[in-house]
Amino acid sequence: MFTVLYRLLGNLEDAEEALQDGFIKVFSHLPSFQGKSTLGAWMKTIFVREALQRLRKPTLPEAEISAIENITSLSFDDSLTGEVLEKAILSLEDGFRTVFLLIEVEGYKHKEVADLLNISEGTSKSQLSRAKYKLKTILSDLGY
Repeated sequence: MFTVLYRLLGNLEDAEEALQDGFIKVFSHLPSFQGKSTLGAWMKTIFVREALQRLRKPTLPEAEISAIENITSLSFDDSLTGEVLEKAILSLEDGFRTVFLLIEVEGYKHKEVADLLNISEGTSKSQLSRAKYKLKTILSDLGY
């Protein structure tokens, strides 16, 4: 869970606080667990929501749409390391990073992300496309 929180929040202190607060919520809401999903999935939802609450701002910054193309996949040469990729992902704006990680790393569907973030599915798709474009640009600038 810590890794998910760290990736979503982008720094160690926030991830540690979210983990602690998430566990408090898990234990305090454990009697309400209905078994409709696995315990792990239920807990993960609580932790992701805890991270998202910390990321919420009055308005999400909007990127310039005109330069963004519809990217459906990313591919890079074999010299790209996990460490470089992790740093590139962490450098994305909060909204882009959150949608990218939830969909591409954690396996959520656009509908689930839209529900979690209180946005439309179209916005989720747009944010993912923009995140991929930005990530591709960042890594390209680094020579990958």
